[in-house]
Amino acid sequence: MDMANSARGEAAVRVGGCALKLRPSFQALVAAEGELGSLFALVERAADGRLNLAELVALFWHCVVDPPEGLTREALGEAVTQAGLAAATPVLRVLLRQILAGR
Repeated sequence: MDMANSARGEAAVRVGGCALKLRPSFQALVAAEGELGSLFALVERAADGRLNLAELVALFWHCVVDPPEGLTREALGEAVTQAGLAAATPVLRVLLRQILAGR
C-alpha cells in the first residue's frame, strides 16, 4: 500500500500490523456527515474535547482507502482502542485540518 500523502490530507492508522490510508475525500466526508451530522459540529466537538470514540472511529471508517479484505469497523475500533487516543489524535488532527482547510 502507498504511504499516506499529508499534502492530500491523508493520514495512516495501523490495524493488525497493516497501515490503513485514510483520505477525507468528498464521498467519504458526505458519508461521515450522513452518519454523524454536520462536519462543522464534529470539528467543534473535537476542539472542545467532546468527540467520542464512536464518532472518531466512524470518521476513520468512512475515510479508509482500499481497506484490506475482511476489515470490519469493529476491528478498526479495537485497533484505535488498543493504540490509545494519544496515537489516534495526530491522525484525527490531519483529517480535521483537511475538513477545515481543504486542498
